[in-house]
Amino acid sequence: MIIAVANTKGGTGKTTTALQLALLRLHQGFDVWLVDGDDQQSALTAVSIRSENDVKPFLACSAYSDARTIRSQIEAQRKKWDDIIIDVGGRDTGALRAALLVCDVLLVPVQPRSYDVWALSRLEDIIKEARDIGAEFDAYCFLSCADSQGADNEEAASVMKECEEMQFLDCPIGRRKAFATAGGAGLSVLEMRPKDYKACREIKALGKFLFNI
Repeated sequence: MIIAVANTKGGTGKTTTALQLALLRLHQGFDVWLVDGDDQQSALTAVSIRSENDVKPFLACSAYSDARTIRSQIEAQRKKWDDIIIDVGGRDTGALRAALLVCDVLLVPVQPRSYDVWALSRLEDIIKEARDIGAEFDAYCFLSCADSQGADNEEAASVMKECEEMQFLDCPIGRRKAFATAGGAGLSVLEMRPKDYKACREIKALGKFLFNI
């Protein structure tokens, strides 16, 4: 399966989500390729740190910033991997549009904040444009960096449920230090010690839905 993790709004947890899903599948015994399509190359940096620290299993990761290369490389190598996870930068780029042409699933992390929710309308336009020219993929949005309490989660979710081009996925990822700490070391939250069991349950729930569609 090819999953593009994307949003035109920056800072929504795209890289965290992409890295954690890739490592989850890797630990489940699948051949996984993480593609970093963000100019900042945060995912590649995290995987490089993992390799430097000799953490096993190793995760394959490549960085491509231009649309043509992303599309051509994924189309050329898609049969080599069980899963390909694409981390796309936080704006409307050629890389984002290329990812939509090759992915099976678009996964959109959304923070429960007004600016993030408002940005969804632009992303829906891009999704519709891609589908209008023949792209075929399922699209899901979910709450990322969700609050532990308060009304913001429910308010954001109510707006997300109204999206026409995306289906709301009730698998929130909380605002947890464990995700930031793990990502900075190139680790899965499943590998962290001490283990944050809530973080583990959240990423497992998201993975269970995505890979059992």
